[in-house]
Amino acid sequence: MDQKQETYVGRTFIEFLTVVIKYRWFLFWFVFTITAGATLYALLAPKWYKATASVFPAEKTDLLSTLSGLSSLAKGFSASKGLAALTGANTEADRYIAILKSATITDDVIKKFDLRKEYEMEDDYYEKVVKKWQSNLELEIQDEGNLTITVYDKNPQKAADIANYLVERLNEINTKLSVTNAKANREFVEKRYLQNIADINNLESAMKQFQEKYGVIAIPEQIEATVKSMSSIYLDLYKKEIEFNVMQQTYGKDHPLVANTKIEMNELRKKINQLNAGTDISQKDVKLLIPFKEAPQLANEYLKIYRNLEIQYKILEFIQPLYEQAKVEEARNTPSVIVLDKAGPAERKAKPKISIYASIAFIISLFLGLVIVFTLELLNRLKVADNSKYNFIVNEFKKDLKKFSKK
Repeated sequence: MDQKQETYVGRTFIEFLTVVIKYRWFLFWFVFTITAGATLYALLAPKWYKATASVFPAEKTDLLSTLSGLSSLAKGFSASKGLAALTGANTEADRYIAILKSATITDDVIKKFDLRKEYEMEDDYYEKVVKKWQSNLELEIQDEGNLTITVYDKNPQKAADIANYLVERLNEINTKLSVTNAKANREFVEKRYLQNIADINNLESAMKQFQEKYGVIAIPEQIEATVKSMSSIYLDLYKKEIEFNVMQQTYGKDHPLVANTKIEMNELRKKINQLNAGTDISQKDVKLLIPFKEAPQLANEYLKIYRNLEIQYKILEFIQPLYEQAKVEEARNTPSVIVLDKAGPAERKAKPKISIYASIAFIISLFLGLVIVFTLELLNRLKVADNSKYNFIVNEFKKDLKKFSKK
């Protein structure tokens, strides 16, 4: 900065200081009046108290964990947040927030605690009451994973009652949703279980009829290996089918895990078709797994029954405990939310905060005061330098005031 610039900055500061000193008493009383008024308002305004409850998701088993150990991975995805869930968001807490903000709980709280009267909005639109209630409700997911529910009210005991009531309703609705989901899973698994039992009965009857008609047929070790290999692949396919349907009901058709499971199902079906047709790579060089089309017609018919029966037995080993667990999950009605901290009445008000009101009023009034005094100083100097422009500004301003006063 050269000497000319330094001189200019110095003069500017001196002029600023001169104007401030000239109007110092106006500035003082202007700032003092507004700040004192805001402080007085904060002292006399209705006091609002806050009550906070803290909840944490209860530990629970997941049906997917019995399928393929995907429970922990699946919980890392959120159907409501899409790719945002890959960042590790706590989806269970997000679900709690959605429930607490739902119209069902909002209507329930407003009616139960008569918030229309509380907010003195008996004649206002219902949407305004809802907005007022939402402004007095804070839901926050903490770093530890728990969800805090904070309610503001003019009555400290009422604030605590509302917060605790929200926890109670959250538990009720979330448990109901969990039971509904468990029922849907049970109905699907039950349908597949009963079909499995019926298939086993039919195949056992077919095997008995075949043996009575043709007698016992010795199965070569190579064909037996084919049967066991096929039964193992079919078992994997049925696992994937059940996993696909359960995940589709739980997370929706467009979830990434659902798409991956569908691809795996298609690959398993492709492998089965290759083994049946004898086009699998493993059958080209070493005839360890013999295609069924090359077996004698009689042995092939027997092996088909044997293979299908073996598959159904494997499926039964898998699906029976799954069915029992699904029934237990549906019948269980334990709380799904753990209350870490119950809300209690506050001893001190939460708002309005006197210090915040005073600070904001001081800053705003000081800024407005400076604008006013510098405008007045500018007009005074304009009056001396160019009286015609000054009169024009003053007259136009007076005209606007007259028009405004007539309205």
